[in-house]
Amino acid sequence: MRAAILEKLYDWSVVPYQYFKKNKAWLYNAEDLQTYPSNSLGYHMGKFLATHSFQLQAKLESHDVFHVLTNTGITVPDEISMQFYLLGNGKRSFYLFTVICIGSMLYPDYWRYFKSKYTSGKSALPFHQLDFQKLLHQPIERIRSTFLIP
Repeated sequence: MRAAILEKLYDWSVVPYQYFKKNKAWLYNAEDLQTYPSNSLGYHMGKFLATHSFQLQAKLESHDVFHVLTNTGITVPDEISMQFYLLGNGKRSFYLFTVICIGSMLYPDYWRYFKSKYTSGKSALPFHQLDFQKLLHQPIERIRSTFLIP
């Protein structure tokens, strides 16, 4: 039930959130991304999307990059934990705070998990603000090691 509540809130919020984002949408799909070298961020993005039968959502591409770079799953608690990670990494947005507040109320039994993700995000160098489209050709392990992403 609690997952359904958050999924419904996401469905209602995604279009307005995309509208207010200032960045431009990427012109790639999962298949395009999988043509990048096998060690690259682009390739790993394509594999992530294909594995989960996803396509990039316009202007929200960095969200999937965060999943790939931090090895975060796609369950609702994982999604919440990723927002905690990003908070620790310095990201600040209304959307992030909303997910953290509602997620914390609906998933108090995951508090230790969320706190550990926050701590991991704090330990990494800030990367949430990067233009990831320019890094798609870069080796994913180089990006992780450069920004101390475990």
